[in-house]
This record gives sequence, structure tokens and C-alpha cells, in this order.
Amino acid sequence: MKKENIVLIGMPGVGKSTIGVVLAKVLGYEFIDADLLIQKAEGKLLREIIEEKGTDGFIEVENRVNSQIRTTHSVIATGGSVVYGKEAMEHLGSIGTKNLKPLERRLRNIKGRGVVLKPGQTLAGLYKERVVLYEKYADIIVDEYKLNVEQTLDAVLQALKEKNGTEKAEDE
Repeated sequence: MKKENIVLIGMPGVGKSTIGVVLAKVLGYEFIDADLLIQKAEGKLLREIIEEKGTDGFIEVENRVNSQIRTTHSVIATGGSVVYGKEAMEHLGSIGTKNLKPLERRLRNIKGRGVVLKPGQTLAGLYKERVVLYEKYADIIVDEYKLNVEQTLDAVLQALKEKNGTEKAEDE
């Protein structure tokens, strides 16, 4: 089966949503923000879900919501902790090509963003724990370090072109 979606995975704050919107526009795809789907399903902000259900409870909700995404010709920006949900990652892998974007130093208020952190865990510790999972699930890896949005978009389009041939990744 042809994978008709592009799924962006990576650390919080690396620009998955920002690039996702632009990438969807360039490709003529829909854009889906999985964090917004979670908030809609639960009727709460991400940070409220984490506060009420704890880290494990949030990951269960995230796994359930991401496992139920049904779409075609879409760019899907996931939350950074999606890689903890086996069912979600298997489902996303079956419906799309996953693109990893590495961490940049963009985070200021990490807890206010609704980021899953274990008690006492630092951003560096979170990155070390997750990078193995991001690399495990990524079909394409784009290093956006020191790139602006336009340069990152070009790098993503080039990586897609190289992976899939010229199909749908032509410059417009």
C-alpha cells in the first residue's frame, strides 16, 4: 500500500507544526496537528491532561488518539512523546512516511507547552531517552540545525524527492 501521508516526529519545539503547515501548502496536502486532536478529544489543554492523568495517562490518551487518525494526503505533526505509543507508531507508520527533526534550542517554558517529563527529568535527559525511538521510527531524517523555515522546507522536500522519486515533491 502506498503511504500517502507525511508524519513529522521529533522533540518538542523543533518546528514540526511550523514546517508541517508550509509543507502541506507546498504539496497541496491537508495539515493535521495531533496535539490539537488530543485536546479536542479530551476537552482539555495538553498540560491539563498531563496534570490530571500523569505522564503514563497522557501517553495512553496520545497513543489512542494517534492510533485513530484516518486521513490521506496529509502532513501530520505529532507530539514529541508519540514515540512511546507502540500502537500509534505502528499505525502512523502504516499510513505515512515519518520524518524526524532533531532538537533545536527553542524551548523556554517546556512544561507550559504540555511536554511529558518525568519528575526531575531534564530536557537533555528527555532528548537522550527519545532520540533512540525517533531514529527507530523515522523513514527520513532532516537535520535542521542552523536552517531557517524556508531552508528546512527545502531540505524536507529534497529528502522526500530522494526517497520517493520526483512524485509530489517537485518545486512549485
